[in-house]
Amino acid sequence: MPKNLEITVGQLASRSGVTVSALHFYESKGLIRSRRTAGNQRRFTRDTLRRIAFIRVSQRVGIPLRTIQGALSALPDERTPTREDWARLSMAWRSELDDRIRQLQRLRDGLTECIGCGCLSLDRCALANPDDVAAAMGPGSRLMVAPRRDCAPPCDGPATP
Repeated sequence: MPKNLEITVGQLASRSGVTVSALHFYESKGLIRSRRTAGNQRRFTRDTLRRIAFIRVSQRVGIPLRTIQGALSALPDERTPTREDWARLSMAWRSELDDRIRQLQRLRDGLTECIGCGCLSLDRCALANPDDVAAAMGPGSRLMVAPRRDCAPPCDGPATP
C-alpha cells in the first residue's frame, strides 16, 4: 500500500480524538486493523478514521463494543461501514435503544422518591425488598430495571415475583 495512504497510530489518535491506548484496545478486539512495518510499527489505512467514527457514535448511543464488533465483522471483507450500513444497523439497534430509554425513564422517575440509602423513605422506597422477595427474580439488581408484571411502566414499588 502506498505510504501516503497510511497513517501512524499517533496520527490516527490525533485525527480521531481517541487515545493511543484505546486504539490498541480496539485493535485487540478486532474493531480496527493495522499492518506492521519492517520496524514493527503500526500503520493504519486512512479509512480507519471512518471506522473509528462509527465505533464512537455507536458507543455514544449505548451500543456495547461486542455488538459493534459483531456488526463490523459481518461486513464484506471487513470494509469500512457505509451510510447504508449505518442505516441498516441503527434500525436493528432501535428496539434495544428503546428498551434502554424505558429503563432510564423508570430509574429517573423512581429517583424522585429515593433519597439514597440510609433510608429515610423505606415505607415507600421502590428498592425496598422485605423478606427478600426479589430473590425469586434472579441475580442482580431487579427492582429498578425490571418492569412490574402487574402494571405498565412507570410503576411505584418493587416488581411482583
